[in-house]
Amino acid sequence: MTALTEAIDRFIDHLRIERRFSPHTLAGYHRDLVRLASHLERGGVAAWNDIDTHAIRAFVVARHRGGLGGRSLQRLLSALRAFFAHLITQGVLQHNPATGVRAPKSARRLPEVLDVDEMGHLLDGDAGGVMAVRDLAIMELMYSSGLRLSELVNLDLDDLKLGEGIVEVTGKGRKTRRVPVGRLAAAALGHWLTVRVAVLGVDDEALFVSRSGRRISGRNVQARIRQWALRRGIPVRVHPHMLRHSFASHLLESSGDLRAVQELLGHENISTTQIYTHLDFQHLAKVYDASHPRARRRKGQT
Repeated sequence: MTALTEAIDRFIDHLRIERRFSPHTLAGYHRDLVRLASHLERGGVAAWNDIDTHAIRAFVVARHRGGLGGRSLQRLLSALRAFFAHLITQGVLQHNPATGVRAPKSARRLPEVLDVDEMGHLLDGDAGGVMAVRDLAIMELMYSSGLRLSELVNLDLDDLKLGEGIVEVTGKGRKTRRVPVGRLAAAALGHWLTVRVAVLGVDDEALFVSRSGRRISGRNVQARIRQWALRRGIPVRVHPHMLRHSFASHLLESSGDLRAVQELLGHENISTTQIYTHLDFQHLAKVYDASHPRARRRKGQT
């Protein structure tokens, strides 16, 4: 064990005992820091107070060339900054050498959505048994109102105002918003409320409960939606957030009102909502390519 790795082990012990970090986070921090130590040792560095910003930047560049993406590099730098901040409190370092180092920007991935026909195919049809009635109500509400999975599972009966056609949602930062509930979603929710007593259990405040009668979990919702989509023959892997993305994309495509979509989604910054404008443009570009006589390629043209 070297002086570099000894300091890493003490830091990990600090995170585990005093900060109570999760085992998953601890493993990630340890892995990143050991890689840094190995990189430095190959360059002849034997002590942490011998490194500078240039050494950290060289390490980040090497990891980037090795295939690490922008987001992963940001997580790596977060671990390094936390470690060096700890070394400063221990009197080992005078300044944080990772402070001025930035990760390259990663390309922003466009959200996956179902088109209107696929969405209709997913939601249309007979729900069947009690659990299927619940699942359909969940999907209709997520698509109708653009809810996050965490927002959905935390809904209580009192949050749903079917008479007013709204649902009161508690989103990120404990901020609440009132979101409209569409006609078909309201019908599906009304059906669920009539059969809900069949599975009502201990957690009677929850709007959506599991077969055991307790508040439904996010994992349960994910699994049920995936199974439902497979049975309906949807050719892509459907997950709860895809319903929220589809809600935003379809609404923006029809209305063009970015501010309204921002409010309905509960985004603090409109820049977060603007990702859906790229989806809208992609849709328009496809229509253009398929329809405009000067855009369509002739056979054999590349």
